[in-house]
Amino acid sequence: SITKERTEVVLQGTSSLDPNDPAAVWEEYDFKCKPGDLKRRPCFITPYHYRLDWLMWFAAFQTYEQNEWVIHLVGKLLAQEEETLSLMATNPFAGRAPP
Repeated sequence: SITKERTEVVLQGTSSLDPNDPAAVWEEYDFKCKPGDLKRRPCFITPYHYRLDWLMWFAAFQTYEQNEWVIHLVGKLLAQEEETLSLMATNPFAGRAPP
């Protein structure tokens, strides 16, 4: 076994003009195979892994300073870069202004 508990990094965005407003609605970017929505059927792709989903698991063990690529990923999601969004299962801001 690796760990008894699994820490997850969750990427969210908001369309709220004030992200600190308690009424701001935060929407989650879903990954293709990373654990997330408990109502979603698990993804089985053995013996392979989606690379980004796999890296997100390891990113949860360290800080963002030790995983600078996470900052670049978030920047590309904020810019709604199509190539990056294609790595995600869902884009909660599709057809809308970026978060």
